[in-house]
Amino acid sequence: MQHSRAQDASTGATVVTATAAIALSLLSIPASGQTRPAQPPSTYKAPRTADGHPDLNGVWQVLNTANWDLQGHAAGPGLLFQLGAIGAVPPGLGVVEGEEIPYLPEAAAKKRENFANRLTLDPEIKCFLPGVPRATYMPYPFQIVQSQKYILFSYEFESAIRNVNMENHKKAPIDSWMGWSNGHWEGETLVIDVTGFNDETWFDRAGNFHSDALHVVERYTARSPDTLSYEALIEDPKVFSRPWKIRMLLYRHGEPNAQILEFKCAEFVEELMYGPLRKKPSK
Repeated sequence: MQHSRAQDASTGATVVTATAAIALSLLSIPASGQTRPAQPPSTYKAPRTADGHPDLNGVWQVLNTANWDLQGHAAGPGLLFQLGAIGAVPPGLGVVEGEEIPYLPEAAAKKRENFANRLTLDPEIKCFLPGVPRATYMPYPFQIVQSQKYILFSYEFESAIRNVNMENHKKAPIDSWMGWSNGHWEGETLVIDVTGFNDETWFDRAGNFHSDALHVVERYTARSPDTLSYEALIEDPKVFSRPWKIRMLLYRHGEPNAQILEFKCAEFVEELMYGPLRKKPSK
């Protein structure tokens, strides 16, 4: 009997210890809407290309839900209840520094309107080019191809591309969906200054938007052989009261046959966009 009681006491202690460990681990998880503390700067030094700069070549992709909402958010229903769990919004931690997007009052009202009408207004639904920085954190891979004069970014979504001018910096000839990119190196970091945007793209499916005054400064830094630290400083005086930042990690695809596949989505939205214009058959 004493032996049995000792076993029960031991089992109970084990359960209590396990429960305490679980509780402590849960306390370490940030609540929805909070970002994790910044990691200490990496001392990793990437392999070099022939011109001596960090080698960022590869196929990369995010593992977050920023495309649904840049800010922290709980899981939620999708746009169409018929899709059930398939169309639901997955929960996600925020990638916005300080968690606040500093909208001007009128712009904040437009953001709420965008969200309420996202089924018809979100440019992604219409297969429009995603813009910068959204192209980086859509749930599709993209490829970086380096040369001394140019760096090519090739995105799977809508086969979008952009060339980063590394030497012959120029102003944007016209406004466009993907903007105009001029780049330079700051030690281990590729810095890309992007201007010349139109006002047709969004930052995410939550309706966060910008005007044609958008200015983005991106920073790509290798922090290990298979991860990049990505940061984008966003400025738009027509929409925001001050500049703000997003931060996230990019992960290299390590499959031997990793590549960008074709996802030309225009044919998938023809009925959505042009169906009402279909010619009705004559009687």
